[in-house]
Amino acid sequence: MAESEEEVDVLVQRVMKDINNAFKRNPNIDEIGLIPCPEARYNRSPIVLVENKLGVESWCVKFLLPYVHNKLLLYRQRKQWLDREALIDVTCTLLLLNPDFTTAWNVRKELLQCGLLSADKDLYLGKLALTKFPKSPETWIHRRWVLQQLQREICPGVGERKEQVDGDRGDAEDTQHSERLRRLLQEEMRVCADAAGRYPSNYNAWSHRIWVLQHLAKGNLKILHDELSSMRLWVSMHVSDHSGFHYRQFLLKALVRELSQSQSQSQSSSHPPQSPTLSSSPPPPSSSSSPSSPPPQRSPADSPTQANGEASTLATSPAPEALGAPAPTPVTAAVSQLFHDEMELCTDLIESYPGHETLWCHRRHVFYLWYQWKQECDPGQSKGGGSPGLLNHAQEPPASAHPRPGCGPDEAEMASANGQPTDMEVDGKAEAGVAEVCQLSDGVQQSSGGSGNSGGSCYARDTKRLKRGPTPPCPPPSLPAEEAFVSSVLASCRSPEQRRFAASYRRWLGSVIGH
Repeated sequence: MAESEEEVDVLVQRVMKDINNAFKRNPNIDEIGLIPCPEARYNRSPIVLVENKLGVESWCVKFLLPYVHNKLLLYRQRKQWLDREALIDVTCTLLLLNPDFTTAWNVRKELLQCGLLSADKDLYLGKLALTKFPKSPETWIHRRWVLQQLQREICPGVGERKEQVDGDRGDAEDTQHSERLRRLLQEEMRVCADAAGRYPSNYNAWSHRIWVLQHLAKGNLKILHDELSSMRLWVSMHVSDHSGFHYRQFLLKALVRELSQSQSQSQSSSHPPQSPTLSSSPPPPSSSSSPSSPPPQRSPADSPTQANGEASTLATSPAPEALGAPAPTPVTAAVSQLFHDEMELCTDLIESYPGHETLWCHRRHVFYLWYQWKQECDPGQSKGGGSPGLLNHAQEPPASAHPRPGCGPDEAEMASANGQPTDMEVDGKAEAGVAEVCQLSDGVQQSSGGSGNSGGSCYARDTKRLKRGPTPPCPPPSLPAEEAFVSSVLASCRSPEQRRFAASYRRWLGSVIGH
């Protein structure tokens, strides 16, 4: 074993050269690690490369780490000169063994700013360091700095952009930049997921994942939805990871915020500002009106059309306020579906894995998010024992004239005999809610060659296909539903921890929500 200073220098230089050669032989190394080996048993290199895994025998670390550490400090103190290649090798070796050494990352920042180091290689080094040290805060901080530099390079300022863009060339550049941003986003999601799987409750990894979505995704609804869907399996396998559920709560907040903003933008675009005379309540018609002033007519902007061009049914139906119900909107339905799915996930996990406090804390947070969102949508609703609000009444699907999905043919025939349209009518007499289903049935008849056959067989076949009808909306969370869930858990569970968490959740519902 080497003991003198000259022998240590020779040993360390050989090990650094072996590490550099390993990356040259296999540029797809995806993991590093230490091989427990107190002493050098064989006269061979301590660097082991098996497939895509790089291992370092532990006996050489006590020589290697102090050497590269002192060498870098001497360079920073201007006492020793290192060229570009030597500086990259020293910092690479040092950060693979100790990624929390801030000076090494700062040296690599200077190399990046001078154009002497590639940003992709720096991200790759950080990815390898996180396989051994998945919670290294300095590595995550440096990674965010590199991503900011890449973002400025990919998406320059508006003034610079106008000088560069010209016709088809500008469109091609936009497509290329979008594709590069998409690849960066996907790679960061993989790095964060790998680090979160290696270290439980890895707050640094989840915080970095949130930062990436805030700066690279910038409110992209599709990316947020994909993240929420992909995280469903992960949290089901890590039911005690607080940081993972906190990330899911962030996704819910971001989705609700973006959906609400899209609704306000669509409303402002479909209803442009009008003159004060038209915005106020129109005066009643009178015989003394001037013939030159025609009665006010509905403008195309006032027509009940949504932002996507689909016709609304508000024009032919009575006002929801007159029926005592809030006006349903696509955004309200989407947000309600989000919270309904999340509460269903909480219910399944709590029943499958009793006694985990993380699940109950997540359920509490999700329900409080729902409560806050409903308060913002309906600020005038009562909280206590007054008139029932949206959270305090039982949420049931709206009643309709259509038979239920499970009704038999006799009930449908009775409804048809009484003059009520049903979901099975395909002759154009059904209501507007099933108009699309009727058009689908007509298309099926024409494609099957049965357009001239109005007998019972074709009608029965279409009747069987259209028997289900429209799917009723899922009920949103409600205070009675939560109380019923807690009661069922307390009545059926045998775990003392589960009973304690359920009782605490009930007290929280009564003190915070039901006051």
